[in-house]
Amino acid sequence: MSEDVEVRLTVNGDGYRVRVEPRKTLVDALREDCNLTGTHIGCEHGVCGACTVLVDDRAVRSCLMFAYQAEGTSIRTIEGLADADGTLHPVQAAFREAHGLQCGFCTPGFVMSIVALLDENGAPTPQEVREGLSGNLCRCTGYQTILEAVDIAAATLRATSLEATR
Repeated sequence: MSEDVEVRLTVNGDGYRVRVEPRKTLVDALREDCNLTGTHIGCEHGVCGACTVLVDDRAVRSCLMFAYQAEGTSIRTIEGLADADGTLHPVQAAFREAHGLQCGFCTPGFVMSIVALLDENGAPTPQEVREGLSGNLCRCTGYQTILEAVDIAAATLRATSLEATR
């Protein structure tokens, strides 16, 4: 039997000290030890994308990463996207506008993947969007409204960036 280890996590700008088994996944630590349940557990094999979070601004399947591996990184979950006043992140607002969700189970993973995609490429082609989201599965929407949400969010982010430079 292995002994628990203390791990210091920085999640959405807040510090957490948790004691975990070395084999505990990041998704389980986020949900159980940090009480951040917006990150969903789907397949537990890195196939569905439901558990996607940003680790140092890169989309990561948190079911494939051990919690101790995240020490010293900056983790961002779905709970960390909206502003403190409740203003939605442009990707979240675009999902609402385009009706990019149905049951909502896959939504946090899609949103986090899209945030990472648009941070890297503010004007992705349709093919780049499809490739960027190919690791996320949805059983409800047929993906069209999700793709529309990406276009809306990208346009909003570009407009916001233009306004900021004026």
